[in-house]
Amino acid sequence: MSKQYDAAYFQRWYRDPALKHQAIGGAARLARKVALTVATAEYHLERPIRSVLDIGCGEGPWRAPLLKLRPRLQYLGFDSSEYATARFGRSRNLHLARFGDFEYLRPCAPVDLLICSDVLHYLDTRELDRGLPGLAELCGGVAFLETFTREDGIEGDTDDFKRRPAAFYRERFAAQGFTALGSHLWLARRLRFGTSALETAG
Repeated sequence: MSKQYDAAYFQRWYRDPALKHQAIGGAARLARKVALTVATAEYHLERPIRSVLDIGCGEGPWRAPLLKLRPRLQYLGFDSSEYATARFGRSRNLHLARFGDFEYLRPCAPVDLLICSDVLHYLDTRELDRGLPGLAELCGGVAFLETFTREDGIEGDTDDFKRRPAAFYRERFAAQGFTALGSHLWLARRLRFGTSALETAG
């Protein structure tokens, strides 16, 4: 990897007040994403979520707001950053793995909520295609696959950003059995037959 996800990277893009207008982070914005994903997963599962797998989790910022909403859920995170997993691995249950490792890696049973936020558009196609089937197998409810495309107005971290068309991702997600729900949310294959026609985006 040419890009280094070290302490300086996370400080710059998540906490630097000088980059507030471009920053990835923001507690209020993240809280809204978490509330949206939890409510959507529970709507389709018809029960509270119990398990979350966060792939490309960075320092694990989703963990605290998730636990605030559902204190008993099991959170498990994976990231390719040696810094993040060494610094927060024990306290936040984060582990070291690249996205492509999910070609074979099955660290848990299928989860109620799978998160892969702001990751896929930085991967080369070969690694993306290796790991994506694993995400489909590990998602038993809803996936939040926040991904940006060349049709989007991108600000912030554009280093190694892959300017692919939206159709590139739609086709790959659909091939793995995901059904679009809108707002970066995708329904797992096992639940798609329980939805009505206008609940899905396609």
